[in-house]
Amino acid sequence: MRSLSLAMAIGAAFLIASPIALADWDPGDPYKMHFPQMPDMNGWDVNSTYYEGLADDWMCSESGFVRDFHIWGSWLGDVQDEINFIHSAIWSNDPVGDQGVPGEDPDNQWSKPLERLWHYDNQPGEFTVRYWGDGDQGWYNPLTGDVFESDHTGTWQYNFYFDEAEAFYQEQGEIYWLEISVRLPFDSTTKWGWKNSVDHFEDDAVWGHDEPYTIWEAELYEPPDFTQSLDLAFVITPEPTTLVLAALGGLALLRRRR
Repeated sequence: MRSLSLAMAIGAAFLIASPIALADWDPGDPYKMHFPQMPDMNGWDVNSTYYEGLADDWMCSESGFVRDFHIWGSWLGDVQDEINFIHSAIWSNDPVGDQGVPGEDPDNQWSKPLERLWHYDNQPGEFTVRYWGDGDQGWYNPLTGDVFESDHTGTWQYNFYFDEAEAFYQEQGEIYWLEISVRLPFDSTTKWGWKNSVDHFEDDAVWGHDEPYTIWEAELYEPPDFTQSLDLAFVITPEPTTLVLAALGGLALLRRRR
C-alpha cells in the first residue's frame, strides 16, 4: 500500500509540475532570476523584428539549466503575421562597456552584452503563445526613430522550453543578457515588438542590428521624452527537476500532517 501511495504521489508531482514547466507562466509561479520583469500594459513595444534585436540583463538566483523562459510582446498596429522563427540568445555581461570592440567610440561606454554564450532559433511548434491582455500601448523603433503613441492594444505571452541537451547552464550570482529577435516572412508588412517592463533591474536594455549583434548600438530609454530607463518584460523559470522535487516535498509534508 505504501509503494502504491508513493507511486501515486510521484505521478501527481509530475502532473503538478509539468504544466508549469512546459506551458504558460503566471504571477505567483516559480522563477529563477532577480524577480520577474512584468509587462507594462500601458507602455511601449520596441521593435525586435529580425535583423534588429534587443537584449536585457538578469541576475541568476539559482544555478542550473535555463530550460524555460517567457517573454511578452505585441504587433505594430495590432497587425499579426506568421512567425518564421524566434531567435533567442544568452550573453555574458560587460558591466561598464569597456570590453567592447577595439577603437569603439568612448561615448559608447555603457553596460551591454559581451560574449554570446548560447543561441537557438525557435521554430513554430517549439514555442507557445497565449493572449495576455489589452492596454493603450505605443510603438518605438530605435533604428528609424519612429514613435507611435496609442498604436495598438493587444499583448501576448511567448513561452519557450528546451531539453537539457539544448539548454544553457547559468551560475548563481552571475549577470546574463537575454536577446530576442523575431523573424517574419520577407514580404511581411508588419513588425513585432518586445514589451517594456514596469520593473527595472540594473542596467538599461540595449538594441542592435545585423545579427549576431556583436556591436550593440545604444541603451534604451522610454519615449517620447527618453529620460526614463527602459527594461523589457521577461521571466526565467526553474528547470522541471526543481519543480518536481518541490511538488514531492509538498506532498510529503501533506502526508505527514495527515
